Amino acid sequence: MNPTPQLGFEHFITQTDGLGKALFAILVVMSLATWYLIIVKAVSNARTRRRSNAFMQHFWNATSLEAVDREITTHGANDPFSHLTSHALYARQHHARFGAAKLEEAGSQSDFVTRTMRKVIDEETAKLENGLTLLASVGSTAPFVGLFGTVWGVYHALVAIGQGGGATIDRIAGPVGEALIMTGVGLAVAIPAVLAYNFFTRSNRVLLSRLDAFAHDLFAFLTTGQQIAPAGNVHPLKNAPAAPQRPDVLAPGQ
Repeated sequence: MNPTPQLGFEHFITQTDGLGKALFAILVVMSLATWYLIIVKAVSNARTRRRSNAFMQHFWNATSLEAVDREITTHGANDPFSHLTSHALYARQHHARFGAAKLEEAGSQSDFVTRTMRKVIDEETAKLENGLTLLASVGSTAPFVGLFGTVWGVYHALVAIGQGGGATIDRIAGPVGEALIMTGVGLAVAIPAVLAYNFFTRSNRVLLSRLDAFAHDLFAFLTTGQQIAPAGNVHPLKNAPAAPQRPDVLAPGQ
């Protein structure tokens, strides 16, 4: 009685050639990179949301922008909202003190503040999107890497069967089934990457939408001392003196 051959993924890896092992190693590296990014970005996004909510709560309960500036100086700018506020306050103070000393500072104070805020928003967008390209690449290429491994494994399995001088179902099923495992491995690597990419993309879009809305309110405070409400009214910052509204210092579109 012939002993039953030990088939399975381990057997497939041991009997495949260098290319098959290289494809499997690529999938392993893709999987490790994917899960590393998922864990790191999940922790980072949770910390960013917590710090952003804490700063926003302090901002709207502050008595003046000077109090907000002191809070940032004391605790630092550790989230996108405090980072934006810190640079916007510095830009206003810098332009009021030195004027347009350089080309990037040309124009009115509101123009300089607007450019500074846009630069900060671009920086925060790039920071939030860091690593998403890798997730998208893994999600789109891992199934094809696995499929390539399957095709290569099936080819070698059929060659071995042909050299053995027989093509019965029991001789074909084992080697071909082992090769098909590579397709499953490719899907197992790609699915978490795609789901994580979609989740982080939506999370970033929501946060950046909040940051953009906050930037409009902050710009209104810096130029008029008041918040522009959706209905067209204005609400002053708590106990903050309201400066007279001047059309020439409003940003385009305000």
